[in-house]
Amino acid sequence: MKVPRNDLIAMEQSTMNVQQRTMYRPQQDVLTFRIYIRTFWMDYLVLVILGIIGIEANMLRPIPNRLFPIYFRNGEIVNPEFTYPLEKNIIPTWLSGLLAFLIPFIFIMLMQIRIRSFNDVNAATMGLLYAIVSGAAFQVLIKWLIGGFRPHFLSVCKPNINAASIGKGKGFDGLLFDRSICTGNEKDINFALQSMPSGHSTAAFASLVYCSLYLNAKLKIFANYRPQYWKFVLFYAPLLGAVLIAASLTIDHYHNWYDVLAGSIIGTMFAFGSYRFQYASVWDYRFNHIPLPRVDAEHGFDYHLDHLEESLSGSRKGGWRNGQIHGAPFDATATLPI
Repeated sequence: MKVPRNDLIAMEQSTMNVQQRTMYRPQQDVLTFRIYIRTFWMDYLVLVILGIIGIEANMLRPIPNRLFPIYFRNGEIVNPEFTYPLEKNIIPTWLSGLLAFLIPFIFIMLMQIRIRSFNDVNAATMGLLYAIVSGAAFQVLIKWLIGGFRPHFLSVCKPNINAASIGKGKGFDGLLFDRSICTGNEKDINFALQSMPSGHSTAAFASLVYCSLYLNAKLKIFANYRPQYWKFVLFYAPLLGAVLIAASLTIDHYHNWYDVLAGSIIGTMFAFGSYRFQYASVWDYRFNHIPLPRVDAEHGFDYHLDHLEESLSGSRKGGWRNGQIHGAPFDATATLPI
C-alpha cells in the first residue's frame, strides 16, 4: 500500500523531531555542592578579580593630563558648567550599589513562589552579578584612562589664578592650564577628573534593564497572548527607576548629561549581554525563561518545544501549563523543512 506523500512528510518530520530531542538533550547530573563549586568556581574568581580591578582603578590618579581654560582675556569664565559646588549625592554610591542588586534579586525570589527552581535562581543571580560587576569594571577603566570634568571641577580644583595672570598658560594665547594650578584636595581633584561615564548610571541600567528582561521572560509580557496591563507597567517600572537614579546625578551636579548617557548605554549593553549569556533567548517568548545548561553542556540547548514541559515560566497563560505552545514564523525548530 502506497503511503500518501503528505502523510510521509509528516511522519518523517515527527521522526526527525524525536531523534533531535533524544540526541542532543544533555543529561544533567544531580547538582551537589561539590559539582556546583567545580562548575562555577572560575566564574566567581573572575567576578572577584574584576571587582578588585574596579576598586583599585577607582582609587588611582587619572591618566590624562587634561588642559582647561578658566578665564577669557576680559575675565569672563570660559566654562561655567564646571563651576557648580561640590554637594552630597542624592543617592550615595553605597545605596546605588545596594539597590542595583537588591531590587532585581527580590523579583527573582518572588518568581520562585511559582517556579521553585534553584537552577533559575542561580542563573538569574549570577547573570545579575555579571551585569553589575562587568559593567562597573568597564566604566571604571574608562574613567581612569579617559575621564572628564565633573560639573564641580573648578570648585574642588580651586585654581591659583586670576584674570590678571591670563596668558601664562599653554595653547593659543596662553589660555589653557592643567591641574598643576589647582590648590584643592588631591583626592577631590582626582574624583572631579573622572566624570565620564557615570558609574551610578551604569549600575542602575545594568541591573534594572536586566530585571525588566527577567520579568518579561517569566511573566510572558511580550508573548503569544495579550496579558493584563499591570504586567506591561511592571516591565517598565525598573526602567523608570534606572532613569531616575541616573538623572539625579544632573541635579546634585556629579555628572554631565553626556556622562549619564554613556553610563546608561554601557549598563544596558551589559544587561542584554548578561541575560543572553545565562538564558536561551532574550526576546523569544518560548525560550527566554529557560536557563542555558552549564553542567554537562557538551551538546548545548537544542531549542525544541518539548523543553516547555519541564521548564516552567511564571505565567499560566499562553500554553505554558498545557503544552500548547506553537512555533513562531520563520522558526526552523518548529517547522523543520524537508
